[in-house]
Amino acid sequence: MEIKDSKYVYDNVIQIDEADSSRKYLAKVFTWMFVGLGISAIVAFLIGPSILTVIQDPITGKLTGLGYLAVFAPVGLSMALSFAASRLSYPAVVGLFVAYAVSIGVTLSILALIYTASSIFTVFLSASVVFAIMAIAGYTTQQDLTKFGSVLIIIFIGAFVVSLVNFFLGSSQLDYILSFVFMAIMVGLTAYYIQMLKRIGAGLEYGNAESKKLVIIGAFVLYTTFINLFMSMLRIFGDRR
Repeated sequence: MEIKDSKYVYDNVIQIDEADSSRKYLAKVFTWMFVGLGISAIVAFLIGPSILTVIQDPITGKLTGLGYLAVFAPVGLSMALSFAASRLSYPAVVGLFVAYAVSIGVTLSILALIYTASSIFTVFLSASVVFAIMAIAGYTTQQDLTKFGSVLIIIFIGAFVVSLVNFFLGSSQLDYILSFVFMAIMVGLTAYYIQMLKRIGAGLEYGNAESKKLVIIGAFVLYTTFINLFMSMLRIFGDRR
């Protein structure tokens, strides 16, 4: 990234006030986040009625190969975006983000078969309100949330590993406890990530490929946080069919 200095002239790079830069960056991040949510909703609506016959063996009741792919595809795509985005081109990063949103749409279609439509809608609105409140808190707070966020990320990794093990163990009680843990983590991480993205936006120079990728990465971070918050709350408060 180039160093700002009045002695130099930058071609195709726009430099603006830090506060305006943060707002501009976050506006683009949220726009892409909503695009991801829209893609997921469309996919869930289109394939929802037929997904069960594809992911579950009607005789054994166990997941098929495509079922396991549907479960673990978001994890693989998430890791690809997290660790390889800096080495990929902007179109490739956008493609991964869209693929991730599609995979989450498949997951949501499965949830629609488990929970009632009314409870999904209610929990979605509740998660949106909680997310919005914590996003405002993270944007406006003067307290540095770096250490707080680092601790939450460590706890999240631990809880995620436990959840993977429990996927094969099938303990409903542990799954219920983990839902509360994930919900608490996502509430805190929402504020932390918003503050982090605000700071990134303040020092961002627009007009190059790197800044465009950072918008997609920011959208992926918030999108993933919101989806995890929503799914955790749905497991706790959702009404099963």
